[in-house]
Amino acid sequence: MTTRIAIIKNTAGIHVRPSGEIFQALKGYPGSIRLTAHDMSIDLGSVMGLIALGLQQGDSVEVAVDGPDGAAVCRQTVALLEKEYDFPPRLGR
Repeated sequence: MTTRIAIIKNTAGIHVRPSGEIFQALKGYPGSIRLTAHDMSIDLGSVMGLIALGLQQGDSVEVAVDGPDGAAVCRQTVALLEKEYDFPPRLGR
């Protein structure tokens, strides 16, 4: 098992849109990816679990990966969590 810490950098936190992007990038991984923050731990097998963590800018998240190429997948997961997402504003708001 490989573990690392990610610090959320996105100014709006990890809301629905970044959660979907993170989930899509990692879905299909045959091992397990576990995220722990705010005394809560989830398996990244569900986008709703990631949203439920309520990650905000500055939060730290423990990433634990167990499976093939665990170190690389752990680094990828940390990079996705630390990415500054720049989604264009939605029209009509």
